[in-house]
Amino acid sequence: MICREKKQVAAYLTLQVIRTLKYTYNKITRLSSGEFLKTYIESRVLENARYIVEHNCTVRECAKKMGTSKSTVHKDVSQRIWGIDRGLALAVRKVLNKNKSERHIRGGMATKRKKALLSNSKAK
Repeated sequence: MICREKKQVAAYLTLQVIRTLKYTYNKITRLSSGEFLKTYIESRVLENARYIVEHNCTVRECAKKMGTSKSTVHKDVSQRIWGIDRGLALAVRKVLNKNKSERHIRGGMATKRKKALLSNSKAK
């Protein structure tokens, strides 16, 4: 009998926690641009932006680390961030501009590595 009561109490508490989390998850924040943004999106935007600035990485690397798509990360750090934190948005923009200016160099290095791998495999 005691075991059943403990399970019922645990189920009740779990339900209360889920209701609380659901409310928090769907809470809406108003941006300075007049748009509304759910808090989980806002926290994801800030997390993506901070990761890019701290690790000086590309959108692709951030997306891989965070487990989201590149287009989601790009929209977060190029559009949504401006309504949340302008200072962080400027820092992210700096990193993205640097990455864009180095893009052709990274592409050339990747091609060079690929050719070296192909020539090594043919030599064997």
